[in-house]
Amino acid sequence: MINKIIIGLVFLSGMLCSCNKENDTPGPAASFNYTGISVNGKSNNSFTYDYISLSPAIKFSFAEPVSQASIATSISMKTQAGTALEYNSTLENGNKTVVIQPKTPLAPLSKFSVNVSNELLSEAQGKLRSAISLTLSTGIDSTNKFPVISDEELLTLVQRQTFKYFWDFAHPVSGLARERNTSGDVVTTGGSGFGAMAIVTGVHRNFISRSEGLAQMQKIVGFLKNRAERFHGAYPHWLNGSTGAAIAFSSKDNGADLVETSFLMQGLLTARQFFNGTDPAEAALRADINTLWREVEWSFFRKSNEQVLYWHWSPDYQWEMNMPVKGWNEALVTYVLAAASPTHAIPKSVYDAGWAMSGGMRNGNTYQGITLPLGPANGGPLFFSHYSFLGINPNGLADAYAQYKTQNQAHSLINYNYCKANPKGFYGYSASCWGLTASDDINGYMAHEPNNDNSVISPTAALSSFPYTPAESMAALKFFYYKLGDRIWKEYGFVDAFSLHHNWFADSFLAIDQGPIIIMIENYRSGLLWDLFMSCPEVKTGMRELGFQSPNL
Repeated sequence: MINKIIIGLVFLSGMLCSCNKENDTPGPAASFNYTGISVNGKSNNSFTYDYISLSPAIKFSFAEPVSQASIATSISMKTQAGTALEYNSTLENGNKTVVIQPKTPLAPLSKFSVNVSNELLSEAQGKLRSAISLTLSTGIDSTNKFPVISDEELLTLVQRQTFKYFWDFAHPVSGLARERNTSGDVVTTGGSGFGAMAIVTGVHRNFISRSEGLAQMQKIVGFLKNRAERFHGAYPHWLNGSTGAAIAFSSKDNGADLVETSFLMQGLLTARQFFNGTDPAEAALRADINTLWREVEWSFFRKSNEQVLYWHWSPDYQWEMNMPVKGWNEALVTYVLAAASPTHAIPKSVYDAGWAMSGGMRNGNTYQGITLPLGPANGGPLFFSHYSFLGINPNGLADAYAQYKTQNQAHSLINYNYCKANPKGFYGYSASCWGLTASDDINGYMAHEPNNDNSVISPTAALSSFPYTPAESMAALKFFYYKLGDRIWKEYGFVDAFSLHHNWFADSFLAIDQGPIIIMIENYRSGLLWDLFMSCPEVKTGMRELGFQSPNL
């Protein structure tokens, strides 16, 4: 009996010893948390860091010392496209802080990610409790992206590259300008007027020969005369570049667009004056342009002899668009040409009551320290000072309502000063990065201006203002070309728009934005297009009839 008791005690003792040995085996290490993130010494309490330097020091701080061996397999740095980037890593703060830095500088104006998986281990072999995903975007790199050339060489380069949109990318059947670089058969009549002026500039600058320019103008004018659909002599906003059929711009805008027609005629009359040779081909071109010009029924667009011109007329909806052309905006040339028409002219009363709204288009207030003679508060988008003035020379031009060099210069400087002041604090705005006008946008298309500013800069705004703000426009050109480089400099010149604040860059080109760049740079350099358009006898007569005074009349 005693032996049984002893054996039982020994067995129980063994069991207790066995249990104690199992309890001595350590369990899994506790997980741990991160306690902070900083980039270049700054923390914003978020997982997104914008406008960082190209060699950032990224610090992750944790509650426990980190295992050096686990860093390489648990922390990754990648480009937006998913390409892995190599980095160096070090430990600080008693191994509780991991510092990573890319081995080579990051690309400027680009997006990157840094991810820390929960496979990151502490020295005690505990796992990170929650993964971390960090989004980074780099800022502007101040180095030059292209070799520095003289200012004159740079202006020529920009004109030559932009010219390609109207030459290399012209519609193969009609020769007209496509609406944008993705438009296929959709051509724009107003943009094609700009294209005609670009062709004249191309010949003048020896980008193409005179015979090449003449042949292209013959193709364009022949298509407009023989195949393109017209309504009371006026063209629609869009045409099919192969068939000439009107393409609706909106549901009821499927007929005449008088303002787009005026931009087209501005270009054709400029080409008529340029191709002034005595040979039969140039004479025939001039005769065809005169036919198109004389057949536009400008006075019809008064709609029952009202004291204003109307923008649209449709064979299906007649006047239902109901949009009178009133100042101040881009359409001054519409009234100038309507008054200049040798066949369907309007009287001065239509200009005064309709366009000038009996003086209602005057402004006279001060914005950004500049007095603005005409138009909306802060001037509106800059294309107001471009489209009509591709041909109309504002220098010395005045009427009862304004001095037009003063108007356009004030408009441009208000836009410049606004961007320089940058009241909304957008990244990138400066004295060398400015220009708000209608263009493509992060969310589609928008008429950017100081009262409608969402961080999008349109290169055409500053570059087409060269005649008004030469120093400010040159600063913008150098910034766009040298500092932003191939982020915005592409096959047809500068892309339509960009936002450094949102790290967004358009991949589009629009005829109505590319055209003014090449034309207004030429007007700044030589006055070529101004001289040609203002030399038209009909234009001189029409502008005098409207009460304009100018040394060019």
